[in-house]
Amino acid sequence: MANTTGSSKNMDKVKEMASDVKDKAQDTAHNLADKARDVASNVGHRIGEAASAVGRGADSAVSGAGRGMESFADTVRDHGPQSGMLGKASSAVAEGLDSAGEYLESHGLSGIGEDLTNLIRRNPIPALLIGIGVGFLLARVTRS
Repeated sequence: MANTTGSSKNMDKVKEMASDVKDKAQDTAHNLADKARDVASNVGHRIGEAASAVGRGADSAVSGAGRGMESFADTVRDHGPQSGMLGKASSAVAEGLDSAGEYLESHGLSGIGEDLTNLIRRNPIPALLIGIGVGFLLARVTRS
C-alpha cells in the first residue's frame, strides 16, 4: 500500500510539473506573440513614415520642375521673336510651359495621379485603347 501511495504522489508531482511547464510555455508563446506584434507594428509604422517622406520628396521635385518650366517660359517670352508667325509660336509655347508649370507646382504628384484617375474613370474606353496602343508601341520598341 505504501508503494501505491508513493507512486500516486509521484504521478501527482509529474502532473503538476507538466502543468507548470505547459503554463510557462503558454506564457512564453503569448509574450513572443506580443513582441512580434509590437515589432511588426513598429516596422509598419517606419515603412509608412519612409513612404511618406519619399512622397513628399517626389512632390517637392515635381513642384521644382513646375517652377523650372515657368522660368523657362519667361526665358522664351524674353528671348523669342515678338512678332510674326514665329512670335505667335513662341508665345504659344511660353503659355503652354507656363500653364503646365503652374499645374505641376500647384497640384504636385498626388494631384496628377488623382486627375489621371478621374480622367480614366470618365473615359474608360479611350483610356483602354490608349493603353493598348502604348503597350503595342513599347513591345515594338523593346523587341528591336
